[in-house]
Amino acid sequence: MSAALIGGLALPAQAEELTLGGSATFTTDYVFRGISQTMQNPAVQASIDASYGIFYAGMWGSNVDFGGGPFGQDIANLEIDYYAGITPEWKGISFDFGALYYTYPGAYDPGGEFDYWEFKTAASYTFGEAFTVGVSNYWSPEFFGETGDADALELSGEYAFSNKLFNFFTPSVSGLVGWQWVDQGVDYTYWNAGLTLGFMENWSADIRYWDTDIGDATCGGPNCDARVVGTISASF
Repeated sequence: MSAALIGGLALPAQAEELTLGGSATFTTDYVFRGISQTMQNPAVQASIDASYGIFYAGMWGSNVDFGGGPFGQDIANLEIDYYAGITPEWKGISFDFGALYYTYPGAYDPGGEFDYWEFKTAASYTFGEAFTVGVSNYWSPEFFGETGDADALELSGEYAFSNKLFNFFTPSVSGLVGWQWVDQGVDYTYWNAGLTLGFMENWSADIRYWDTDIGDATCGGPNCDARVVGTISASF
């Protein structure tokens, strides 16, 4: 009886296991909500993730370029983000409730603290194993540069083709439209659309068009202009 009881208690623990993974990415421009974070130059990015059942955590990093300070120093050249959350499901709807902490190690930020928190609430649903629609909201109590309360709402869609292209690529098309509101900043709309080609199981190539409704004068330069971004990434 004791052996049976111990075995029964062990079964739920065996149903879940810790999974580790990560990614490496090269992109022609690091675009965040429609705005270039690298002065329209390339970026190298990497992530490492851990998941256990519905729980996940990880960290992500990229080079950035926020221009020069008053004494010729770089304002920021590195971003490292930390995140954790849960991904429950209910009646075919996938949810994501998480927290993200954006950091800029070594940044020169006399005008306000760059590091900030965001809290994510998202849901998505897939129709017929091909077409996925989603909605995401990111709320920050004190946004980048201490600009106050901020909120970003995004609507997205993706269609994954069932047939391979040239018997090698697994294609999908996707798009997104988002709105950003900041207490002491610029409220604006951003959007993207692109084609992703998966290959060799863990690799993907993406070509994407980005744009915003922010003018050069408001943006302080061309970093908010329309652009086409190419990205190649590998996951493990």
